[in-house]
Amino acid sequence: MATRHKVAVIGLGVIGQRMLTNMPRHERLEVTGAWDMNPAAREAARQKFPWLRIASSAQALIADAATEVVYIGVPPLAHGEYTLAAIAAGKAIFCEKPLGVDVAESRNLVERVEASGLANAVNYVFGTAHGAEAMRAALDSGAAGDVAGIDILLHFAQWPRDWQASATWLASRQQGGFVREVLSHYVYLVENLLGPSEVVSATLCHPLEPEDAAETHITAQIDCGDIPVTIAGSVGGAGPEAVEFTLWGTKKSYRLTDWYRLWTSDGGPWTQAWPDASDDDIDSCLDQLDALADMLEGKPRRLPDFRAALSVQERIEEMLGSG
Repeated sequence: MATRHKVAVIGLGVIGQRMLTNMPRHERLEVTGAWDMNPAAREAARQKFPWLRIASSAQALIADAATEVVYIGVPPLAHGEYTLAAIAAGKAIFCEKPLGVDVAESRNLVERVEASGLANAVNYVFGTAHGAEAMRAALDSGAAGDVAGIDILLHFAQWPRDWQASATWLASRQQGGFVREVLSHYVYLVENLLGPSEVVSATLCHPLEPEDAAETHITAQIDCGDIPVTIAGSVGGAGPEAVEFTLWGTKKSYRLTDWYRLWTSDGGPWTQAWPDASDDDIDSCLDQLDALADMLEGKPRRLPDFRAALSVQERIEEMLGSG
């Protein structure tokens, strides 16, 4: 029988509830309890998941002898607080992205995590996504040829999106915005494929009101060595959401659309690499949870650690600072 690793869930918003939906389906993970600072969120989770034990406090749940790993699914400004609590209790850490919004604080946090020796990971979906793995394999084997460049295109009719309406912090410049929330996934993928990057240029637009509103547009370039990565993102206007990542290879090019759908071209039309999956979001989450269980069992790492997430945060915050 597989070992079931005991998980404490901190944060009961959209992403926390997604974890509560998927973790019970995983044979190597078990939710031992949950907590959120918002009483309404705690009650909503209690109604939706009748089996769920709501702890008396985050501190009590993290310190509980049954807890092996702390999942942190709260807004970014609080990631450091709960990470430090997990370190103090000697528990492994699985944190949502971005790692934080203050680079200096996150650098100190990474040093604390690494000094603790505890298993740690940040939930970037392209750590385990099959399309990302296929691109890595194509680069390693030479099937893609040399990389001529990468293009990232993002568009949202509104921000936050309808399903994020309860996460009001996503609309604020302080810790939200699509650059932190979505573009960071793709910057992680760039660095995972090509190595460290640097920001060459970035231009952002913000609405006049409210004053603290998050960005509505970005155009930017980051470089990995001599490989240019161009970025264009926008909010507003009728039309479907677009999230698109294209790696241009001299032998074969690869394109991810809708997060997980991989397309290839050797000079002709784009061809879908495999049939559409009906539950991409569920499959991706379960893949992440597989990788989490592997990490806890000392198997080869697939999820990015705090150090890798810090590198992404540094690039993201530098771009946001250009606005």
